[in-house]
Amino acid sequence: MEVTEIAAKELRYQKHLPKDYKSENAIRWCPGCGDYAILTSLQKAMAELNIDPHKIAVISGIGCSSRLPYYMNTYGFHSIHGRAAAIATGVKVANPELSVWVATGDGDSLAIGGNHFIHTIRRNVDINILLFNNKIYGLTKGQYSPTSDRGFVSKSSPYGTVEDPFRPAELTFGARGTFFARAIDVDIKNQTEVMTEAAKHKGTSVVEVLQNCVIFNDNIHNRISDRNWKADNTIILKHGEKMIFGKEENRGIVLDGWNLKAVTIGEDGYTLDDILVHDATTRDNILHMKLALMDNIDGLPVALGVIRSVKEPTYEKEYERQIEEVQMMTPKRSFTEFLLNSPNIWEVK
Repeated sequence: MEVTEIAAKELRYQKHLPKDYKSENAIRWCPGCGDYAILTSLQKAMAELNIDPHKIAVISGIGCSSRLPYYMNTYGFHSIHGRAAAIATGVKVANPELSVWVATGDGDSLAIGGNHFIHTIRRNVDINILLFNNKIYGLTKGQYSPTSDRGFVSKSSPYGTVEDPFRPAELTFGARGTFFARAIDVDIKNQTEVMTEAAKHKGTSVVEVLQNCVIFNDNIHNRISDRNWKADNTIILKHGEKMIFGKEENRGIVLDGWNLKAVTIGEDGYTLDDILVHDATTRDNILHMKLALMDNIDGLPVALGVIRSVKEPTYEKEYERQIEEVQMMTPKRSFTEFLLNSPNIWEVK
């Protein structure tokens, strides 16, 4: 009886399936593009959340990623270069009941759209930004982007870039972001989970998807996406759980002074008790920043999963509250009162 009761509580009516969010349009991405997996993950997340398709709006700018709205059976808006976040803000403020998503790339959102990106995050508008990061301009045929690594050789940098790249996590935290997560395009399970958590979060959610461009930047994320060494080079962070990773799940993250350090449990005096527990909800973002910037070059795994998720007031709710307060202080006048109290009246004799 107890087992039946527990099972009944866990049962949940699933109104929609992933196919309900698929449009009839033919998908026009290159064969093998990582965008296919991102699209699939989003459709799975929508089904998991049981959101009606007519209650979802997907907004995009310009780029390969920005074709995504055509392939969703929802409301969609293929807008102009770099302006997706601004348009999505307008959509959310006009209709707060919509689940609003932005599909954008590292060039679209971090170059021409950089100001809209950081100010949307600063305002904490309740929208979800899917940032496809392949470190290249794909649609315009292979120029380096704001996230391309120093020295990267491309059509627009034939001798290598002489610039350091933006790191999306730094921009997000610098703009006082309340939610940041990361996934790899080949890991649909983790992608779906972080997109689901992003949708549940109230405020601007940034999900960075490390995506592969098979034509102009193939295998750019290979050191963390290849199944042969992915487990040793990445860590999926889960709130309230120990930061453990590795094929044998015998490695973990500890604090070494002010820095993070990867250790092997049971070696050099380190035990399970020394391993840090992930807290995504702490308001101080210092540790979140350190986790988000971990890199294999420094002997650390790349952090995946939900890195930060903090509750703060959202822009559209504060906007509504302010309007209501002003209306309470200034009662609505009738049309007659409006005319008689207007300075533009005159008497005819």
